[in-house]
Amino acid sequence: MTWLKDLFGVIKPVIAMCHFKALPGDPGYDAQKGLDWVAEAARRDLLALQDGGVDAIMFSNEASLPYLTQVDPITTACMARLIAELRPDIRGPFGVNVLWDPIASIDLAVATGAQFVREIFTGVYASDYGLWNTNCGAIIRHQHAVYGQHVKLLFNIVPESAVYLAERHIVDIAKSTVFVSQPDALCVSGLTAGTETSLETLKQVKDAVPETVVFANTGVRPANVEQTLAIADGAVVGTTFKRDGYIWNEVEVERVRELMHKVQGMR
Repeated sequence: MTWLKDLFGVIKPVIAMCHFKALPGDPGYDAQKGLDWVAEAARRDLLALQDGGVDAIMFSNEASLPYLTQVDPITTACMARLIAELRPDIRGPFGVNVLWDPIASIDLAVATGAQFVREIFTGVYASDYGLWNTNCGAIIRHQHAVYGQHVKLLFNIVPESAVYLAERHIVDIAKSTVFVSQPDALCVSGLTAGTETSLETLKQVKDAVPETVVFANTGVRPANVEQTLAIADGAVVGTTFKRDGYIWNEVEVERVRELMHKVQGMR
């Protein structure tokens, strides 16, 4: 648990999502506007998030719909370019998430100096992207092979748009994941981005692995942040910070300040 305060400098950190617009290779990519436009949109969101007082940033290719479980090299390359351009504006810790490819996420973290990644590292799922399999042993070995041991791994054990293939209780999944894989943190999600994380599920996971960091991964907003952080060790927040609470809109700094004011009051 000590790494949490060491990295973020606060208790109950809020990691804010900085969502990249669709990239080359994605069906939604706007070739006329190009990557410079993607970078400028991301810079505006990044500055608004930081001005609003968040504790860390996580960059992701949120608009790369429909997602791949093994991305094309162009995705990682474009994200690396974008983060390199944004580095002068990043004021604190940051992480990356290449949806939904753990190897690419680790590679991107090593290349850009990111301190953490969030991904699906364990389990087999029936998902909207097909049968979703993982190979945690190979992933961790790859992390060491590319000298990424310093990168903290946030394991999403309730992945969005998917369900565990076998009938296993979330408590059993949390306990076995911690025993076998030794994650730096576990993330508990709702059905999709912006969907509230179940407080009951969150509590079951935290009670099952009290010595492991547990993040609420989706749907945290001013109305529930106090109840959520009474259980969780931190939160990952994206949609709430967008205009009208709509995931594809731009970040509004006042929405960020509203939530962070409540978080700072708890601290």
